Amino acid sequence: MDTASTHWQQGILGNDSLGLHLDRPGFHSDITKHVGVQAALITAYSLIILLGLVGNALVIYMIIHFRNMRTVTNFFIANLALADLLVDTLCLPFTLVYTLLDEWKFGAVLCHMVPFAQAVSVHVSILTLAVIALERYRCIVFHLGQRLTWRSSLLIMAFTWTLSAVLASPLAIFREYRQEEIPSINLRISVCYEKWPYGSSRDGVIYSLSMLLLQYVLPLSIISYAYICIWVKLKNHVSPASRIDAVQRRKKTTKMLVMVVVVFATCWLPFHVFQLASDLDLVLSLRQYKLIYTLFHIVAMCSTFANPLLYGWMNKNYRNGFLMVFRCEDKPDSIHPEGSFRTRSLRRMSLNRRNGGNPPTAV
Repeated sequence: MDTASTHWQQGILGNDSLGLHLDRPGFHSDITKHVGVQAALITAYSLIILLGLVGNALVIYMIIHFRNMRTVTNFFIANLALADLLVDTLCLPFTLVYTLLDEWKFGAVLCHMVPFAQAVSVHVSILTLAVIALERYRCIVFHLGQRLTWRSSLLIMAFTWTLSAVLASPLAIFREYRQEEIPSINLRISVCYEKWPYGSSRDGVIYSLSMLLLQYVLPLSIISYAYICIWVKLKNHVSPASRIDAVQRRKKTTKMLVMVVVVFATCWLPFHVFQLASDLDLVLSLRQYKLIYTLFHIVAMCSTFANPLLYGWMNKNYRNGFLMVFRCEDKPDSIHPEGSFRTRSLRRMSLNRRNGGNPPTAV
């Protein structure tokens, strides 16, 4: 069972062969069947989908529309936004319906594709956050003035999607959609659940633990190390007066990116912990297991709309761009040119001439 995405396929409905608790005495007292709880779940998921669609679409629009926003870091931020859009459009609506109905209504193809798509999205997000951290670590800690080109950025993004698809592929392969009979209550339902080779859950647990390490623990350890080194470097760096503004902007951008990582890690931590406990069969007997799992899933999904809010709060360019869109204005001059590919090239040429042809040292 995948640690990043699909316990709602079995965990949210139970971790047994049918994925349902219909034959248990407590099923009919399931609190998620109460109208008030269902209304709250519909509201929560709908808000996440709406905010995610609007916020991430705005981020991508700004980076495409404004030339000065086309930086290496912003290209990777657009990649993050695209991954979140994938979850908001292809995963959350089906998750909500499955949660409310306890039955898979969307056929065999989506049974394989929805969990796969959500797992791909989470992999892409954490890998992109790691790439951003390592790129800034390379440029700031080692004073490398030559940053990635846009072609290199696109190649790296293509690699993150390819690797993510490979890591998530077992969720599309080892899955089954079928009709199940519940004789005790004379009911026939459609189910979608993981089916590992030889009918053993051992392979699922191994995959789940592997993904926990590869998708959460290891990347966050690398990211934490990179940003600690960056923070120490910027804190102790003494810049000429002419570069103070640039260094301050770099510090602000680093703070914003660190906050993105912290929010992502915080949103997903409860879900990972609870899912690991489910894999180890420690919490499946809880009376309101389904509700608890759903609440942790909602918290994890909040990461899909949190990033645009952080950008608007902590970055002046994004804030100005969002306001321009909402006011139906087009004022490119309000987007600061610092860091765009074109501006960096012109600035580097100018500084080279001032320094007698010697390239400037990046901070």
